[in-house]
Amino acid sequence: MNATIDGGLYTELVTSTGIHDQDARTYAQWFASLADPTRVTLLHTVAVGPGEITVGALAEAVGITQPTASHHVRKLADVGFVRLRKEGTATLVSINPACCTGLPHAADAVMGTIVTRPCCPTDLPTGVTVRPMTDADWPDVRRIYTEGIATGNATFETETPTRRTLDTKWLPDHRWTAVRDGVVAGWAAATPVSTRDCYAGVAETSVYVAESHRGQGVGKALLHKQVTAADEAGIWTLQTSIFPENRASISLHHSAGFRTVGVRERIAQHHGTWRDTVLLERRSQTTADCPC
Repeated sequence: MNATIDGGLYTELVTSTGIHDQDARTYAQWFASLADPTRVTLLHTVAVGPGEITVGALAEAVGITQPTASHHVRKLADVGFVRLRKEGTATLVSINPACCTGLPHAADAVMGTIVTRPCCPTDLPTGVTVRPMTDADWPDVRRIYTEGIATGNATFETETPTRRTLDTKWLPDHRWTAVRDGVVAGWAAATPVSTRDCYAGVAETSVYVAESHRGQGVGKALLHKQVTAADEAGIWTLQTSIFPENRASISLHHSAGFRTVGVRERIAQHHGTWRDTVLLERRSQTTADCPC
């Protein structure tokens, strides 16, 4: 797919086989545009501003002449980082919202952290067994949930939900427990996103790994099971929201065929602080099950 920042549209940056030549050329143009420190400062000033700003005011804010500002602003507009609008004799500059997502993800694509694959990782850990969640698992499920809450980057929840709450919202046939060396090492569950019939095949997935078993492939095994079971059951879309700081989880989901849809800025408060989330989704490869 093409990688563009154009007219407010941000399209998927990577493909299952890596970066296409056209994408590489696009990224090179973006990064080349930012090779000048004055241009970086101008872009930052526009991005953190409350809205549109004239070229004259922008030049004054940065401490350069207006002709110099006009030259650099045009370069930024050429690659789509900013938008220009004439109002009388003044040129108004505003940020292209798409670049707030597109530029960071371009860097991630180059570094290989968001390469999307259809499904799924084949290098699953041999010592992890994933099975349906049982009643006996609930104490471990809630303990692992509590450990996730403690990280500060797993969920907006500040207190562990009760078993009744979780049992009510989770889909009965899409709850999985990972066991390693006879110990519950993690769990995954799916929640319907809506009670409306048209969204019957759309679910939000959660994956939690015990603190003592992180980095051992438990999350990979759980997500693999979650995705394949959803495909078999005709769930055509799995989605999840992840804090941008939780890059390991974002990378894990990309490896299972999820793609980044966008960043939801200041979506909710967490301990009194506004937090962003990255929205990811995965569409079923079995198109016959999709009512589109």
